[in-house]
Amino acid sequence: MNWKGKTVGFGLTGSHCTYEEVMPQIKRFVDGGANVIPIASYTVMSTDTRFGTSESWQKQLKELTGNDIIATIVDAEPLGPSKKLDVMVIAPCTGNTTSKLANAMTESAVLMAAKAQMRNGRPLVLAISTNDGLGLNAANIARLLVAKHIYFVPFGQDAPDVKPNSLVARMELIPEACAAALEGRQLQPMIVEKFKYMGS
Repeated sequence: MNWKGKTVGFGLTGSHCTYEEVMPQIKRFVDGGANVIPIASYTVMSTDTRFGTSESWQKQLKELTGNDIIATIVDAEPLGPSKKLDVMVIAPCTGNTTSKLANAMTESAVLMAAKAQMRNGRPLVLAISTNDGLGLNAANIARLLVAKHIYFVPFGQDAPDVKPNSLVARMELIPEACAAALEGRQLQPMIVEKFKYMGS
């Protein structure tokens, strides 16, 4: 898709193990001509892990998008009245974020931006990454599946032999899922095989 003239809100939350898959998708939007606005949760802005430091991920986000990171509720709130975002994606979207979104809780810049997007009746795309997707969080995912203006990046079990409740989106399909959402449709198939099952 030609993204020229489109503004994409890209929200990141704390599934650090997926950032290496997510960053190339941000570049695809930028290379396609989109203005990408990075929006990050407190966890992204403050936590160092074995997958990289907070500082390094922040630096990469700024360099990829050419924009400052929206990291506070106060800074995210104007996204509603300004109607700035044509589409917003949360990638990765953790179980914690999924739960709060499904229950109308707003306690981070990412969730405030998502609330603003839904207020405007514009597409919100979720790329879930949660170890509890087929556990207690399944109810929250189900609630979001039937919500207006919410779409999903196709997802599946990433390690059913060792983590049977875990669900992760195919991050490489983020731009395609967003393009479909702008047309008011869910990219299909939505439930896919994430990785080849290696069990006996």
